[in-house]
Amino acid sequence: MARRALVLVEGESNMLRYVQAAQRLGLHPIALSADPAQYDYLGAEGIEVIGVDTDNVDALIGECSRLSATYDIAGITSAQESVYATVGKLCRHFDLPGPNPASIERCYDKVTQRQLLGEASVPIPAHRVAENATAVENSAAEIGLPVVVKPAVGIGSIGVRLCRSVDELAEHTAYLLGGEHVWRSSPRILVEEFAQGPHYIAEIMGSEVIGITAADFGPPPHFVFRKLIFPAPLTDDEHDRIADVSKNSLRALGLGWGPTCIELRWTKRGPVVIEVNPRLAGAPDPQLVQLACGVDLITEHIKLVIGEEWNLRRRHSHVAAARKLVADSDGTLDWISGDSEAAAVSGVAEVKFYVKPKTPIVREGNCRDSIGYVIAVSPTLAETEAILHHAADLVGWSITPFPTALDE
Repeated sequence: MARRALVLVEGESNMLRYVQAAQRLGLHPIALSADPAQYDYLGAEGIEVIGVDTDNVDALIGECSRLSATYDIAGITSAQESVYATVGKLCRHFDLPGPNPASIERCYDKVTQRQLLGEASVPIPAHRVAENATAVENSAAEIGLPVVVKPAVGIGSIGVRLCRSVDELAEHTAYLLGGEHVWRSSPRILVEEFAQGPHYIAEIMGSEVIGITAADFGPPPHFVFRKLIFPAPLTDDEHDRIADVSKNSLRALGLGWGPTCIELRWTKRGPVVIEVNPRLAGAPDPQLVQLACGVDLITEHIKLVIGEEWNLRRRHSHVAAARKLVADSDGTLDWISGDSEAAAVSGVAEVKFYVKPKTPIVREGNCRDSIGYVIAVSPTLAETEAILHHAADLVGWSITPFPTALDE
């Protein structure tokens, strides 16, 4: 009998967790990637990583067809947003459970996403679409500074910036349109109102809101996560209002199969949707959910993918929090340490470093700036925050600035 396999198309920060969850379910994971080298750590797990153009549906169909001669392909999925619509098309081709690719593609385009949410009366920031510098300037003048300026298609806060002045607006527009930013589609810029207030993330499976994460960013003008708390410290009314707006967003966009994470701000007019991401949130969000309430979102997602019944029942009630480690300067990482000391602190669940000494550090003002994280869990928010603060203080690093022309 052919071995049951789970095909994973790319995976970013959650790839290893998907591999391990698949193995626990008795599946043989196989990874497909345009750059297999980025998953070299899977070699230690004995995982096959196959090189293929993961933006090319026909190439992926060909590779999956080849694999089906050897394996019983139980499911195909991904933890990476940029290929998730493609995964949906693969699932339809092979008659496997999967997301609706049209719904996923509607979410990719933030302009279309805004339009559909607005038509459904979901609260969203005021916004305009611009294709050149003059239109960006005019849009910002209509909305009023400060504004958030971002590519209409993009992920991970790449190319996203808070512009508080005309000079900052001109500088960021020049960056986006001047050739430095890599566009996945024709250049269109979204200029939107800066919705001010606490930031939250609704963690959703199917149409059920599993819980809500509270998130804090580092200093502006960028939006780089620094701290996450699950569940967020909300009143019942606040939780219900965020959950209602999130469910309305799913309906407006034709979502409701598999995982979704929705980012919102709590403003003077209540919850306002900033972004609907038709995928599982990146690490460490799934770990926080599992530690806090016992729901393993990755395992339950795989069950759905292979046609089995999932179980979203909460098993306990704790508070989990993560501190993202973000470099404070550019340069060469001399050393990073304290992971063993931090991990030894009672209540610390995980300490992860993404970088090793001698790695060049170049901050870009997006999700790639994170060099690791620390996670803590306990029965109460106060205790969890105290544990996290103590453990994070045990982690340190040193960065030597890159040489300049004056140094030579």
